[in-house]
Amino acid sequence: MKKNYDVDEKGFYGEFGGTYVPEILYRCVHELQDAYLPIIESEAFKQEYHQLLKDYVGRPSPLYHARRMSERYGCRLYLKREDLNHTGAHKINNTIGQILLARQMGKTRIIAETGAGQHGVATATVCALMGMRCEVFMGATDVERQHTNVERMKMLGAEVHPVTTGNMTLSDACSAAIRDWCCHPADTYYLVGSTMGPHPYPDLVARLQSVISEEIKWQVEEQTGRNHPDYLIACIGGGSNAAGTIYHYADDERVKIVLAEAGGQGWQTSRTAATLHRGSVGILHGAKMLVMQDDDGQIEEAFTISAGLDYPGVGPMHCHMAQAGRTTVLAINDDEAIRAGYELTKLEGIIPAIESAHALAVLSKLTFKPDDVVVLTISGRGDKDVETYLKMKHLADAPAMNPD
Repeated sequence: MKKNYDVDEKGFYGEFGGTYVPEILYRCVHELQDAYLPIIESEAFKQEYHQLLKDYVGRPSPLYHARRMSERYGCRLYLKREDLNHTGAHKINNTIGQILLARQMGKTRIIAETGAGQHGVATATVCALMGMRCEVFMGATDVERQHTNVERMKMLGAEVHPVTTGNMTLSDACSAAIRDWCCHPADTYYLVGSTMGPHPYPDLVARLQSVISEEIKWQVEEQTGRNHPDYLIACIGGGSNAAGTIYHYADDERVKIVLAEAGGQGWQTSRTAATLHRGSVGILHGAKMLVMQDDDGQIEEAFTISAGLDYPGVGPMHCHMAQAGRTTVLAINDDEAIRAGYELTKLEGIIPAIESAHALAVLSKLTFKPDDVVVLTISGRGDKDVETYLKMKHLADAPAMNPD
């Protein structure tokens, strides 16, 4: 499907991607590179994977026509409800697939990184399902602001390791997970949560999340009589829900793709996570990508109200597509995201994750025609963020910050 934007045989999307790992991990990564496609393209894998998506995850997720929001923004707005999946986010699509892959490869111990906690919960969930040992690395800052998800992981049997280095958020959790993998290369499978990391992870995660756009194709046709929307909108940190949303439309130039990254307090400031706006080419967590870094190549800390978008890089697939001009990326500030989250809650009775609220904030920055079909992915539900919403309600009530 993706002739122009797919990964090549060396793991690159244009100039981005590749495999930049310590020598101790070389064998592990190449073992995974050799194994993943034969396994996930086998009929036995597909049958078990899709059966679990249906009976355990609850797919297909609905495509909901948001009528009041449509009236507000002058278009035909449809929400892809990944928040209704088991565990409350899109992350379970990926963890179900990777746990089956890990089991087939004979791995017995699973490690993962998490920011907002949704990937950690989804990993702990599938490890409980498969009876496998699970350890999750999570920045100490995120452990505090996502306390409920930490307790969910522990209930599911996972051991949670608070990471106290750096900014104590998602990037630091990734670094800690890679260090652990270096110490346990033989029996451990690193279940990466986003389209980041060394090849084949960006491709693997995108393929597993592509069930989102696979469903959008027939759902849009069912509801509108057309097999494509005019716009696809999603939030982007590492890029997994965005990759899943756009996967089957990457080469369809009829579809405009608009992604929302976390502007924090403004992408021009030092307190931001807007990598595609201010990043430069560098190496982070095993891949070449756009990275927020200083003149000496030292990684700069990312700042945003959203734990799931708090990452100073972005996956190579998205770097390539943005550089090629296929996607439009907008930086959404904290106040804009909070305001958009409250708006959806009040107009449609849906409390979105703050990550998803960044995508919703894009609507006010675009001009639509009344017959435009707009599909926006609600990547997760807002239960985990209620305390943050309440604490930051003043941002929703205050005048907007200066636009980008």
